[in-house]
Amino acid sequence: MAQVPSAVVAASGLVGGYGVARWTRKRQLGGVVLAVAGTATARQWRHQAGGKAAGALTAAYVGAFAASHPLAKKVGAWPAVFGVAGAVALASWAVADRNAG
Repeated sequence: MAQVPSAVVAASGLVGGYGVARWTRKRQLGGVVLAVAGTATARQWRHQAGGKAAGALTAAYVGAFAASHPLAKKVGAWPAVFGVAGAVALASWAVADRNAG
């Protein structure tokens, strides 16, 4: 069975977390989606690229979540979320997915 690329899981966690929080009006549920995807992706990063890379990518994931808030005030919520999700996906692909089986 083929594994979903970590870039897709990471981006889906950021976009899905925001979407769930917005549509349910329960920020905690969005946080659960964000955390579950982040945990799954961190494990995948560690397996594919090692501990240091996984730590750096996890920091990027959390940083992207934090950065999306002030960015949303400038460009809007959805563009901010898609922008940071794309940045994390690109970093994930470059570090972990590009050379993965």
